[in-house]
Amino acid sequence: MNEAVALPRVEAIVVGASAGGVEALLSVLGPLRSGFVLPIIVVLHLPEERRSQLAEVFARRLDMPVHEAIDKQDIAAGTVYFATPGYHLSVEQNRSLSLSLEDRVHYSRPSIDYLFESAADAYGSKLAAVLLTGANHDGARGLAQVKRRGGLTIVQDPQEAQVATMPQAALNIQQPDHVLTLNGIGRLLVELERIAC
Repeated sequence: MNEAVALPRVEAIVVGASAGGVEALLSVLGPLRSGFVLPIIVVLHLPEERRSQLAEVFARRLDMPVHEAIDKQDIAAGTVYFATPGYHLSVEQNRSLSLSLEDRVHYSRPSIDYLFESAADAYGSKLAAVLLTGANHDGARGLAQVKRRGGLTIVQDPQEAQVATMPQAALNIQQPDHVLTLNGIGRLLVELERIAC
């Protein structure tokens, strides 16, 4: 962890991942205990033609409530939300979720950039964004927007990532606040929640 960066009080966490993302997310979210107060909103690239079972899989593995995002749903504390295949997931100014069918971004719908940019606009400096393993450049631009709005930016160490393209693309644009292993990211999320309480 980069000790030079003081950890802020955040109100939400957004996470993006693609290839290798299920295993990475289980490593990052697995240590979070029941009662974790921050909402976590996740975009993981999935085939659009199949119904996602991510919420069910993660609900069995995590101590937190896990749901597939629903349009116009208010974001609740201590809940993990997964994007629905085939729909962009964004955060509205009133801290609710929105699903839409705008054009794909980096060939992806849902797009990590789409989530990160909307969440940055809604939460500003009260947002933490995490970019994990993946095989394209989705998320790099959105992470830069989070940083521009004063949010906390975290990237998985490309040397550890199953596919380094996505985290490396973020590093090529801007130096994030933290470049960490999956274990380090999990510990950081625990610390962010401790500060938020």
